[in-house]
Amino acid sequence: MLLSIQNLEAGYGQVTVLKGISLHVDEGEIVAIIGANGAGKTTTLMAISGIVSRQSGQITFFDEKIIQLSAHEIVEKGISHVPEGRRIFPRLSVLENLQMGAYLQNNPEHQKEDLDWVFSLFPLLKERNRQAGGTLSGGEQQMLAIGRALMSRPKLLILDEPSLGLSPLMVEKIFEMIQLINEQGLTILLVEQNAHAALLLANRAYVMETGQITLEGQAQKLLKNKEVQAAYLGA
Repeated sequence: MLLSIQNLEAGYGQVTVLKGISLHVDEGEIVAIIGANGAGKTTTLMAISGIVSRQSGQITFFDEKIIQLSAHEIVEKGISHVPEGRRIFPRLSVLENLQMGAYLQNNPEHQKEDLDWVFSLFPLLKERNRQAGGTLSGGEQQMLAIGRALMSRPKLLILDEPSLGLSPLMVEKIFEMIQLINEQGLTILLVEQNAHAALLLANRAYVMETGQITLEGQAQKLLKNKEVQAAYLGA
């Protein structure tokens, strides 16, 4: 098992958002978390990445407890997080943004290999490598944010709302790239409000409501679940 969360409580200051959630991600999977706004999806990802206060419970990664580690130590362990809203460095060039993702990488040859891989996935970034990140379109910035995360050579890629604010055509492209990255061996944990697209892409999925997991299972089965259809798929 790649990632395991057991009875996790986490939140902001005195406010507890996650109320004892448990989930796991196996190597090679795409696992989706779906749910309404405010359900705790983003907080779950931020707790894994060490960005919010983890009050109790356990998080293990490759059987190593990481709940006490800081955010940068978690990146060093092999977890890369693409946050909601992308949060690229707008004044830095595309190339400089990607190089920022490789700040843990001391081997120039590995950095070049990783850059070549990112450019093979996203040829448009290679074409615009000297362009300021802030001048890219929303979809191009999402590509850049994913590319930057890949530069740290993660074992687990966490994606928070990758389709947010993008055109339907760009959403399709981004999801195709996520599928391709997974097919090349990278495990992915995905939070996505576009529940239909997420369930079509994922192997397994969890449904969150008010800080708790209420349903879990194979994504294809959840697509056919009448409760899920009524609440999240517009049925």
